[in-house]
Amino acid sequence: MSAFPKPLARWTPRDPWFLRHPGLALAVAGLLFAAVLSLRLFNGTPVDAYSMLYALPVVLVATTFGLRAGTLAGLLAVGLTVLWAIVQDVHLTSTGWASRVIPLLLLGVVVGHATERGRAAESERRRLQNAALLHRQAIEINDSLIQGMAAAKWSLENGRVDTGTEMLDQTIAQAQDLVSGLIRQAGMGTQSEPPPSRTQSPRDSN
Repeated sequence: MSAFPKPLARWTPRDPWFLRHPGLALAVAGLLFAAVLSLRLFNGTPVDAYSMLYALPVVLVATTFGLRAGTLAGLLAVGLTVLWAIVQDVHLTSTGWASRVIPLLLLGVVVGHATERGRAAESERRRLQNAALLHRQAIEINDSLIQGMAAAKWSLENGRVDTGTEMLDQTIAQAQDLVSGLIRQAGMGTQSEPPPSRTQSPRDSN
């Protein structure tokens, strides 16, 4: 399992760039970590708050990948801060360490957790929306098909063969239109079954 999993939800064209291009987001976060470390090593003094710039890549990773990756990004920021202290032979008080470590860790955890909660809520909203759509389609099928077949059955039972046949033809046509619409909404074209997975061999699909 990768330390940085895939984003938690399918992206849409309206989503920000880091959700549409998670690999690029990870690369940008890596560059930001390296840039802040370089700035910390080669510029300023220990009292400068350059280490807080690690908040930028931490937030980017947490927003893109969620809680676990955000926590790891926070730990990485803390590790780079410790590396700076060792290389520069910087001695900080407990308050100084706390002011640098705790915000970065909390940022990764809180933002990552909020990201997962928000995406879970969006997934639930889409699920309910799809359920409502299926409910409307079920009502339409019931009204258009079942009632049509019932009327055709009544006509045939009463000897009105021509009327019953015409009603059956109309009902069949309506059924074809409804099924075609459902297939188009599913995005499967004319297929009646889901396509095989990429890892499935041709022999397995026989």
